[in-house]
Amino acid sequence: MTFYDDPKNAEDYIKMAKGYDGAALIALLEPQMAKGASVLELGMGPGVDLDLLAKHYKVTGSDYSTYFLDRYKKQHPDADLIELDAAKINTDRTFDCIYSNKVLHQFSDEQLNFSFTKQSDALNDSGLIFHSFWLGDEVMEIHGMTFYYRSIKDVTDRLAQHFELIDAQQYTEMEDGDSFWVLAKKR
Repeated sequence: MTFYDDPKNAEDYIKMAKGYDGAALIALLEPQMAKGASVLELGMGPGVDLDLLAKHYKVTGSDYSTYFLDRYKKQHPDADLIELDAAKINTDRTFDCIYSNKVLHQFSDEQLNFSFTKQSDALNDSGLIFHSFWLGDEVMEIHGMTFYYRSIKDVTDRLAQHFELIDAQQYTEMEDGDSFWVLAKKR
């Protein structure tokens, strides 16, 4: 059972994250992909960004928390959802893009490297990845979960084996310059 499979934890997260979404990030992705392209969202949580992505793309939501998946499916019975560990990405399906908003920061160095390998495998030729991270160099534990703050260089170095960097930029989510995003294309 994951932390977010506990309904109280998941609902507390939803309340904490209210008012935050990836609209500005998705706007950066739009010029890079044709309408109707297939997008896999890793760690969709309550589905806020998935709903935004669905306005432009054929979306598949994924999460490791069955609570989040079941909750979203009740509201959207026709949604394409898969239970997926974002580090292992065990699926035979392929996509034009893989997107996440502050999900991969839960991975150790080894898990992040492995996830990038598996993401490359799950992308169509010239597929894209678009991910956001917390900026920093610390490791924090919150509610028994470990969070890895990273530098842009650390992440771009890790993805370089499988992806060609298109762009990476720092931005503000909660505090000035606390975050960054990366956009890269499969080699």
